[in-house]
Amino acid sequence: MFKRFDPQDFLISTDSITAPVWSDTSSAFIPNVQEDGPQSTSDSGRYFRNALGPDGKVQFAVTYGHKDGSGSLFYFAGTPNLSPTKTVYGQFRNIIYGEDENADFNFGGYISKDFYAIVFNRARYRQALLPGSLNLAGIVSSEITDNSAISTVVDYFNCGRVYKLGSGSFGDGVMPPGAAFGVYGYLLPDIGTIIFNPAYGPTPNRGRDTDGGNPGTFLGQIGDFYMNFQESVTSNFAFVRARNAEFNYSCNPTFFRSGSGGTVLYPDLAQNPQVFITTVGLYNDSNELLAVAKLSKPIKKDFTKEALIRVKLDF
Repeated sequence: MFKRFDPQDFLISTDSITAPVWSDTSSAFIPNVQEDGPQSTSDSGRYFRNALGPDGKVQFAVTYGHKDGSGSLFYFAGTPNLSPTKTVYGQFRNIIYGEDENADFNFGGYISKDFYAIVFNRARYRQALLPGSLNLAGIVSSEITDNSAISTVVDYFNCGRVYKLGSGSFGDGVMPPGAAFGVYGYLLPDIGTIIFNPAYGPTPNRGRDTDGGNPGTFLGQIGDFYMNFQESVTSNFAFVRARNAEFNYSCNPTFFRSGSGGTVLYPDLAQNPQVFITTVGLYNDSNELLAVAKLSKPIKKDFTKEALIRVKLDF
């Protein structure tokens, strides 16, 4: 038996979910990330280094970019300045600042030709990083966090929201002591990225046509690392209403007498049927099954009972 939904039978709800970005979400922080050895020696290791958690899964990648291509080997001897670090610099400049090929990385007034970046695994941060949840030790003498808790205005780059990094804990970051070098960097929550100002250790190896190993050096200094993600989960609720006179007979062939043309097998069930609802199917107007909801336990149904079943669809 089919029944068409009424408009009031549908409801849309949105919930916000937050949790640690790490693959082991029960851990609030990762104390010691490890470099992925095989990946670091592969061709991709020239561009970035993967960081593994205690469970051996990739949590994020660390990379280093330089405007002039320093800190990595040139692709070809006859084409100086073209190297992985130059490629990384151009890619991040385009993502963060847009199509302005002349844009430089500006860390709160300090113009830099290079940067470090932490890029979280897409599966780790889902929709976006959660501002105010960052707390990172090891890079500088103090802990690093963003300024989302004390900022009254949200700034934007081409890539979305941007928060400044400074000294503090969980969102109360303030300008570092060496203000002449600007801020520690930026939290870019909408692309799951943290950009670091190399003016604050570790000092990069900026040798020309040299494999400086800068991503690995930066990764090796990361200490206790707190970071959460935030995700908006939209749910569609469909309220399936089985009124007292509805859904009291089964479509199962065993409910009817074989070859009788629809006679109920047991006469007592003709006037007092008793069936059990176990499954709800949602169909479109073309009679195509779109979704199936299984009940945790069967619901007994007869003419004296009504049932209201709430079906939740998350996406």
